[in-house]
Amino acid sequence: MKLFGLISAALLMGFPCLASPLAKRDFGPVTIYTPPSTYTNERTLYGRQLMLKTQASDNGVLLATWENYTPDKPYFPIYRSTDHGFTWKEISRVQDTVNGWGLRYQPHLYELEVDFAGFPKGTILIAGNSIPKDLSKTQLDLYASKDRGVTWTFVSHIANGGVALPNNGETPVWEPFLMMYNGQLVCYYSDQRDPAYGQKMVHQVTSDGKNWGAVVNDVRYPTYTARPGMPIVHKLPTGSYMMTYEYGGGPDYSDYQFPVYYKISKNPLAFDSVQGRPVKTTDGYVPKGSPSNIWTSVGGANGTIVVSAASNAELYINRKNGEGPWTVLKTNSPAAYTRYLDVGFNPKDIAIIAGGQLGQGSTNKVTFTATDVNGCTTCS
Repeated sequence: MKLFGLISAALLMGFPCLASPLAKRDFGPVTIYTPPSTYTNERTLYGRQLMLKTQASDNGVLLATWENYTPDKPYFPIYRSTDHGFTWKEISRVQDTVNGWGLRYQPHLYELEVDFAGFPKGTILIAGNSIPKDLSKTQLDLYASKDRGVTWTFVSHIANGGVALPNNGETPVWEPFLMMYNGQLVCYYSDQRDPAYGQKMVHQVTSDGKNWGAVVNDVRYPTYTARPGMPIVHKLPTGSYMMTYEYGGGPDYSDYQFPVYYKISKNPLAFDSVQGRPVKTTDGYVPKGSPSNIWTSVGGANGTIVVSAASNAELYINRKNGEGPWTVLKTNSPAAYTRYLDVGFNPKDIAIIAGGQLGQGSTNKVTFTATDVNGCTTCS
């Protein structure tokens, strides 16, 4: 879309702050997808986005996916925006080509910023949970696209588990998150297969994309009923890595409220030796449920860590590399189950995708919002 078209669209949609395609602040929520009434259960959940970065043509290009509760065999839709998130179009569907079950839960998108295992820099990976209709099995699988999300091929099975129910005593695997570290691809995920824990968080690594190493613990608690889950990891300017997770069974825990915790480790393969701590605001509030985190260079000498939670529309920010209290950042994004954060093309912009809330399927839809990490009152 040309600049004039962007400005016109912004004015029509109520975005007076847009001066150029790269200067917009605080817009949205823009609706990416509204599911039809024929969709089942939650209809949409678990939105994930990816700001493409490795090619010159990536100026403002984003991909998005989510849990898509089609009444037919489920798949992960891939939508693309070429104008920084204002408009979106479906470009492909990631289909289960190996199990015959469909790709049902917890997609995660990742862009290779280096060549890896025969995949060139710029290859898009997606990991997700392939689950049959009767929910009898869970299988974390990896697919790849060498053409920026247009076509997809199966790469490997990462981990498999039992029935897809989040109950202690069952043995599923959940919620994959991908990251490169020291030439290896790391997959973090939640794991219920260890009989000593209701749920813990673990990782495995691969050097060739196909063969995955041993399961390594990242977060576990001595109380069997504790359920840490939903790992997301990003690098900080100190060189350390931050993992956020929800701590089912932690302080202030209830059936629907999982306090948000985090760990910071110099080695992202050694989180198990680090003690977790809550994201706690200056007034003592701890947000709850399905967190996401990102770091941006904007906001001071240390940049800004930004955390999202399901319990609130607001974001939580820290400008001391995770030390000290967190402060609240207002946003126009709706609160949602496991929103996902990314840094926009302009590092001031925090991009937020939301796929809806648990138990609200009839009103769930997928939205995109951009929020200035410093706040925006004049939008200039």
